[in-house]
Amino acid sequence: MDAFEREMADGMARMMRDMHAAPNTGDRDVDFLAMMIPHHQGAIDMARLVLLHGRDPLTRTLAEEIIAAQQSEIEAMRGRLAALRDGRAAAFPALSGTRGGS
Repeated sequence: MDAFEREMADGMARMMRDMHAAPNTGDRDVDFLAMMIPHHQGAIDMARLVLLHGRDPLTRTLAEEIIAAQQSEIEAMRGRLAALRDGRAAAFPALSGTRGGS
């Protein structure tokens, strides 16, 4: 196993561990967001590995776009998760993400 394969396997294991570590609260919206944040972080980590080890310019560009989009979505999910946990269900942070808009 080379460095890329080893780091990719480690990243996938970390993502799965972090997703499953999110407590099950019974609030499906909170549980979804708590699990999706590490899922999106896993995508960022994998995309960074492609930037370190990949060679194809178009794949590298896609990896850069994935990083930007996933970071934006994580920020929005963290904001929404905080609002739900604080009882501010009406407050809704802008979700730009991959669908655009705000």
